[in-house]
Order: sequence, then C-alpha cells, then structure tokens
Amino acid sequence: MMENDRRPLHDRVRARPALELPSGPQGFRWRTLRDTDAPLLTVLAERMSVRDHPSWSESLEEVEDQLGRSWFRPATDGVLCEGPDGAPVAYGTVTMPPDPESLVRVFLGGGVDPVHRSRGIGRELLAWQHERARQLLASSPSTLPAWVMSHAADLAPEHGALLRRQGFEAARYFTTLECEVARHANQAAPPAPEGVTITPFTAELSERVRRAKNSAFVDHWGSQPAGVEQWESMVGLSSFRPDLSRIALVDDEVVGFVTTEVNEDDWERQGFSSGYIGLVGTVRPWRRRGLASALLGAVLEAYSLEGLERAVLDVDTESPTGALGVYTALGFTPTTRDVAYRIAY
Repeated sequence: MMENDRRPLHDRVRARPALELPSGPQGFRWRTLRDTDAPLLTVLAERMSVRDHPSWSESLEEVEDQLGRSWFRPATDGVLCEGPDGAPVAYGTVTMPPDPESLVRVFLGGGVDPVHRSRGIGRELLAWQHERARQLLASSPSTLPAWVMSHAADLAPEHGALLRRQGFEAARYFTTLECEVARHANQAAPPAPEGVTITPFTAELSERVRRAKNSAFVDHWGSQPAGVEQWESMVGLSSFRPDLSRIALVDDEVVGFVTTEVNEDDWERQGFSSGYIGLVGTVRPWRRRGLASALLGAVLEAYSLEGLERAVLDVDTESPTGALGVYTALGFTPTTRDVAYRIAY
C-alpha cells in the first residue's frame, strides 16, 4: 500500500471471493468453527499455553465470550484442525471489531498444539487467516488505515518466525510485570492528588469508566474505543473483580481507573495467588500528577487485604504515558515479553 493511501479499503485490498479450507498434512482434517466448540478450544488453548505462556490460559467462559460476540461468525471467521484420532490440534480465529475511529484492526488468534508444530499446520492456518482478514478488509468502505495483527510470545519464537516469513513486521513489544504484594502490606498507598476521591468500581460508574478509558487510551499504540458490547462483556466476566478495581473521581467525573481480574485456575500454573491488572489509565489533564501511582497503591492495598501474593500486568514498553516507570517505581519487575506483529494496508 502506498503511504497516505486513503482510498476505501474495498479499493485498496484485494481478496479472493471464495476461501477454501486449509489442507494437510496427510491424515489431518480441517473444518469451520461451530458455536459449540468452546470446550474443545479451551482444552486446546490449555495445551498451547504450556509453551506459549505457562502462567495463564483462556477459561471456558472467556472462549465462549469470544465466540459469542456479535461481530464474530464462527462458520466464516474460524477454523479447526483435527488430528487422525479426531482430537483438535489447531484452531484460528479472525476478528474485526466494529466502529473504528482512527484505525481498522483485524486480529488473528489461536495457534497449534506444540506437539504438532513443525508439520506445516501453522503455515496453512496463518495463510487461511490472512486471506480471511483480507476478505473482511475488502468488504469495508472505510478510508482509515488498517492493520492485520497477531501476537507472539518470546517463549515460542517459532510463532514470530512464521509471522515474519509471511510478511508481518514486529511492530511493538509488551512486557509482563509482577509485583510482590507483601512489600506493600505495611506501606500507605501514595496519596491521591488534591480533589480526587478513589473508590471501588461499581455498576453505576461503569459507563463513565468506559468513556474515560476511551479518552485515556486515545494516544495508545493501536488502541481503539471500547464499544458498549465489548465493555459490558469484559466487566460481565466472573473473573472481573470490581471490589479489587479502583476508580478516581473528581466530583462525578471519572479521571482515572485500574481494573482487576482474578482467575484462580491460573494460580497452580503460576505457583502463587495473583490478581491481574487489566487496565490502567488517567485522562490527559490528570497525567503527571501521581494519580496512577495512587490508584495502583490502592489496588495493591486491596490485594493485600484479599490475601493475594502478587500483582501481574502487561505494559507497552514504548507507552507515551511513562507507564513503565510508574510500575517499576512501585516494585514491578519484568518476567516475559510478547511481540505485536502487523501488516498494514
């Protein structure tokens, strides 16, 4: 694509009108996804996690949520590969979230069971996903820039190598950080800026937090606004913990937030109990005032009272907000890294 090419995507992107299922290797069978495949995909995701990200895996509830979103159609946007014994060995999803404001994104998800890697299954899968992504882009009248995106863990370099061979570029790096909660047990949380009240997340605040999230993340790499369906899906998961999340208010305006998820199924993998900090943000006028540190301190205090041993989060290492420095100052240290890959159209 030429730089600054802002023709409609249906003029910029070429895609085959019909998309055949992947084929091979011999003895393996491919089919499209079904609405009822969530249990199969959850078991497969668990097997993949052992190599790709050993400390966590998708829960059945999370997979069901992904398959059930209004903008994802399993029969056209996903495939499953079954081995000679009929057991699933690979799957892929292609998702284009609705209502972009500045960037059209198509996400490629899934992967191959590590036992069955290096057989060409991943190559077949990625080729199918990329062509389906092009079909979705070619159906759009948008004149916005577009990215086809996938993520690869440093722990599984074969995934990144496959993406690079297929023309994807490593565009951004995300680091997982962990903090021992006990070190904060006897420390007062950093004070909030004058005029700010910090409170737990409530259903009444939810829509205001969504709008604040969209405002706070407008300058984050690759971010687009969270729609109502996407947001309500996230806060509706059983793993979301409003009591361990914290919101910063000035009068009735949300100016900052930290959200928490707790998945006890991950604790055995991790070797410790933990809370996952999914979102951290402050709206632009309240940055550089210590608000994020105050919110995180309040969350760590809540984790300590809950008896959680560690806090875990992921950070864009090039974030314009200086987030990495905020986290390291509070005692967060890096553990693993993921790479965001993309092809731009």
